[in-house]
Amino acid sequence: MSKNPMGVFSVSMLNETIRSLLVNDPRLREVWVRGEISNLKKHSSGHYYFTLKDPRSQISCVSFRQTNRILKFDPEDSMSVILYGSVDVYTVRGQYQLKVLDMRPDGIGEMFRIFEQLKKKLEADGLFEQRRKRPIPRFPAKVGISTSPTGAAIHDIINVLNRRYPVHILLAPCLVQGDAAAQSIADSIQLLNKANVDVIIVGRGGGSLEDLWAFNEEVVARAIFNSRVPVVSAVGHETDYTIADFTADLRAPTPSAAAELVVPDKMDLKRFIDSMLQRLEQAATYKIADLSFRLNRLYGSLEPDKLREIIDQRYQRVDELVASMEKDANYHLRSREMLLKALAGRMNAVSPLNTLERGYCIAMSNESVIRSVAAVSIGSRLDVRVTDGNIVCDIKEKVEIDHGTQKKEDG
Repeated sequence: MSKNPMGVFSVSMLNETIRSLLVNDPRLREVWVRGEISNLKKHSSGHYYFTLKDPRSQISCVSFRQTNRILKFDPEDSMSVILYGSVDVYTVRGQYQLKVLDMRPDGIGEMFRIFEQLKKKLEADGLFEQRRKRPIPRFPAKVGISTSPTGAAIHDIINVLNRRYPVHILLAPCLVQGDAAAQSIADSIQLLNKANVDVIIVGRGGGSLEDLWAFNEEVVARAIFNSRVPVVSAVGHETDYTIADFTADLRAPTPSAAAELVVPDKMDLKRFIDSMLQRLEQAATYKIADLSFRLNRLYGSLEPDKLREIIDQRYQRVDELVASMEKDANYHLRSREMLLKALAGRMNAVSPLNTLERGYCIAMSNESVIRSVAAVSIGSRLDVRVTDGNIVCDIKEKVEIDHGTQKKEDG
């Protein structure tokens, strides 16, 4: 039997591993599925459990209460629907299922097909890449809004902005529904870019897929992509996804949420500032106390009596060092004196003056020592050096000694 290199899984571990693979696959996190509802069970908790099937296959589905509360119709068995959701695994039973995030009656399939085609095209063009998404300014001074001037969205946004963090608001009104809406939205975004706003909110209130379709147009996606100002999309309700949402730098589930995302809460800022001031005060108090303690300690070490003790200690140390230096100096001087005497004795032993003291003399001619009879001539003059001076002599006669015989030369 071959061994599993990963070890032996428990059932729970295996199910969790399979679930991790499925929920982390980006292709399965956001899927649209068409089929027919069967075996629908509406639990007392408000959750729906059912099977979605087509002529050849089926998949288990779960739609939780928070999704069901915003559905625009009441699902029934045998109803053809289009579901939006993510693939998940119910690990207790080891059963993979579709977790429903939105449910719509099937009758607008062609629009979904167009939606998917455009989404794939723009994704291939790089409009949805995360690395190009720009951060939203933390403290914007001017917020631009691209929406209908008469819809509920603009009122919701203004109310939230005024309540949280009052800023300058610039509305570029546009159509948000109908055949001309897409170009109107794109023109509005371009206009706000020229107005030097810090961030742009693009969106509208909820509606059907047809109502929101302007935000699925390529011209709107291109305008958002080409905006030099960060764009926040706020189209419809939380479960409504449009092409504008994928292209924008940040998606907000609702227009009100968009306003909350683009500005901070002034109360939170006040609490933060108060907290920082309190921490600063505590830090300053601690620092002052620490410095005061150190100052008192230094003052105590510099009191007159203690200072005199320190100086006396230093005086005593100086005396010890001076005595040690004198001792070392005397030792080195004696050593050098003994060496000098030894060298003087050696030099005195070979000194020619000692030789003269013993009765010898040195004959010199023109300040050169005479070592041979041949070095002088009769009639020349010699200086004879003795211990107490020089004797000047004239040479009248030379006697050469050669192997015991003498040879005399007269002048």
